[in-house]
Amino acid sequence: MSDACIFVTGAAGYVGRNLLRHLSGRGSRVTGLVRNTEAADRVAGWGGQPVLGDIMETDLAPLLAGSDVLIHAAASTDHGIGSEAYRTNAEGTRRVLEAARRAGVGRIILVSTDSVLQSGRPLRNVDETAPYPRRPAGAYGAGKAKAERIARRAAADGQHIVILRPRMVWGRDDTTALPVLLAAARSGQLAWISGGTYLSSTLHVANLCHAVDLALERGQSGEIYHLSDGPARPFRETVTGLLESQGVAPPTKTVPRSVLRTVARAGEAAYRLSGGRLRGPLSLQEFSTSAVEITLDIGKAERELGYVPTMTWERGLEELRAMRGD
Repeated sequence: MSDACIFVTGAAGYVGRNLLRHLSGRGSRVTGLVRNTEAADRVAGWGGQPVLGDIMETDLAPLLAGSDVLIHAAASTDHGIGSEAYRTNAEGTRRVLEAARRAGVGRIILVSTDSVLQSGRPLRNVDETAPYPRRPAGAYGAGKAKAERIARRAAADGQHIVILRPRMVWGRDDTTALPVLLAAARSGQLAWISGGTYLSSTLHVANLCHAVDLALERGQSGEIYHLSDGPARPFRETVTGLLESQGVAPPTKTVPRSVLRTVARAGEAAYRLSGGRLRGPLSLQEFSTSAVEITLDIGKAERELGYVPTMTWERGLEELRAMRGD
């Protein structure tokens, strides 16, 4: 679909801008939705056509008119206690998909997350049949799960929508997880949770872009596809590699998982009992994302999409090391 007109929401975000550069680089005409003129300038510099708007406020149908493809990458990634992530991710997705329906967009990719399955317990080699938890870890995961349900209902009603679930997206130009890890390590606040030996799937942003290509060509409407870099690595190995690629030494101290779980639950309770006035240092969503094993079974993507990672762990780290000289 190199000649397609593609519309990307969240085009200035980490995933969105990498998709925009990837798609425009292969010859597609890409329009990027952003919320301010500074971001619009960046989108133009990356080869896209910027448009100003907000998924929660703007009537997007006129902006989407003429687009063949919509990639919905915009999201609130706030993992905090009592965040607005639920409304943004659920209602925002509903508004975007409704606008796409009215504009007659033929194909849609929803970029979701493994967080829809998180409850604070380990997720070991889970596939797409795993149920949503009765008690989600937080507003972020609950909102993204609601967005998936909205998308699947829209697909059942006739829209062509494919849902991709990445885990721990990383790579060059990361402005999300890597800066947080670096800041914590440099300040001495980073510690290994119960040694950090539990496994964790990851997905390099280049592999996500590759998966989007495949999903546009072969993805079945209404289906969900798990994505990762392949065999999982221990969380400690992953974070150590990311930190060392930036010349930062990994931590040596460790903290018991049970202590952090107690802190997270106490913080959530304090928030509820105080009507939102008190917030703990750690949310259950943050705990669930980084303190327990989360490994994804990508067999469905391999079988149905022909997905094979194109970026290796070693080459991805080389890119990050090179980034230090930018």
